[in-house]
Amino acid sequence: MGSVLRLCAALVLSALLAGCAVEEVHTATQEDIRAAVYSDGGPPSLTLYTMVSNSTGQGAHTSLLINGSQIVAWDPAGSFRAPGIVAKEDVIYGMSPQMVDYYTRFHARETYHVIIQKLPVSAEVAEQALQAAMAHGAAPKATCAQSTSRILQSLPGFEAIQPTYYPVKLHQQFAAYGPEEQKLFEYDGDDKSKVLAEYNAALVAETRARRKAEGTTVATKN
Repeated sequence: MGSVLRLCAALVLSALLAGCAVEEVHTATQEDIRAAVYSDGGPPSLTLYTMVSNSTGQGAHTSLLINGSQIVAWDPAGSFRAPGIVAKEDVIYGMSPQMVDYYTRFHARETYHVIIQKLPVSAEVAEQALQAAMAHGAAPKATCAQSTSRILQSLPGFEAIQPTYYPVKLHQQFAAYGPEEQKLFEYDGDDKSKVLAEYNAALVAETRARRKAEGTTVATKN
């Protein structure tokens, strides 16, 4: 009976965490990463994202936006990947305000909403989180909350965070630190590929404009 209960619990856990179950590992080149580095010069912070089912209240995915010497998203076993998005394993680089907007809207849909918890931290804590995420490597499927909670637990001041496989439980623990919290609801369908298509179209337009400006500059100099 005990083995049956454990099997049932494992199956339920797998279903709850289906949101963090990407198969493909992305490895950007160092040149790509250097070109994508983004920093807004603002105060350092950690922003925890929790994707929650609108029907059951269960968590589906956890990720962490880190604003340190650069802004990246720790997106363990996440699905926000497409040509033009610079990702190495589970770290997404170049998280500009536009990228953050696309990232957030990608996860909000008629079946899920996103809880966003932003917490100011010291520059040292933000940098330690950044280094921990980059050193972690790709997280196994269904370990988004577990890997994120372990990164948080390793940071000064966050030792009380208990590792958990459940995104909502991690959200509740993070709430004890007093972050600014908001929720994003959207009511389009579950197919969020159009958000990635929008991002790619914007990226192409931006690249073309930059190349055109560079070409004009070169012509002027000559």
